[in-house]
Amino acid sequence: MTGAVPPPLPGPAHPASAPPASALRAEGVWKAFGERPVLRGVSVSLAAHEVVALIGASGSGKSTLLRCLGLLEPIDDGRIFLGDEDISDPRIDGNRVRACLGAVFQSYNLFPHLTVLGNVTLASRVVHKVPRKDAEARAMALLERVGLADFAGAHPDRLSGGQQQRVAIARAIATDPEVLLLDEITSALDPELVGEVLDLVRSLAGSGATILMATHEMAFAQGVADRVVFLDEGVIVEEGPPAQLFGAPEHPRTRAFLTRFTA
Repeated sequence: MTGAVPPPLPGPAHPASAPPASALRAEGVWKAFGERPVLRGVSVSLAAHEVVALIGASGSGKSTLLRCLGLLEPIDDGRIFLGDEDISDPRIDGNRVRACLGAVFQSYNLFPHLTVLGNVTLASRVVHKVPRKDAEARAMALLERVGLADFAGAHPDRLSGGQQQRVAIARAIATDPEVLLLDEITSALDPELVGEVLDLVRSLAGSGATILMATHEMAFAQGVADRVVFLDEGVIVEEGPPAQLFGAPEHPRTRAFLTRFTA
């Protein structure tokens, strides 16, 4: 950790150790880009089969936290655990760990030269060495689930934004990841397409998936998440069940943030 990183802003105390059943957890994670601190000692845990919504203003560090947890950005200090394994240990094979995680971001990141079926089966075939026949059977079942089986042979440019995002989610869950990381997956969509993507996430949550989702969709977070975490200026200010955090937030900064959505 660089000496230029300032101390954390005041916030609630966090337990020194995560619950035993945590699927993914961060302990005191710091991240700066140059002289600019983005995460300041963040500690958060995600239990198996739990859905956690990460909320906060743009620039609060949500995307950076997800990228650090997914080993897409190195951290400056702290530790990250997947189950009981310290995946922030530099000796860890990052590709092996990333193969256990599913990630979907604002941009769909589909390969334009591959069909929908090719996109969904790629990781299964190349990373997990699943036979093509088995990978395609699994992919078709997922595409049926997301309502896109008829587009299996199409290329991404034939799909709407909402359809492409549903394909990206199908691709992320095709390998049965231990944790699904979703980063503002509706922010690039037209308003009429947001609902279809959120319905799919709602279905995944109902089926027992373990999900950490950064979102600006407050109604969705309130209705679907088991727990909500409010991040502000790289610090977790408050977290708790949706009814508590949305109904009776304790911290003034949380109340000020939520006022934007209720005014």
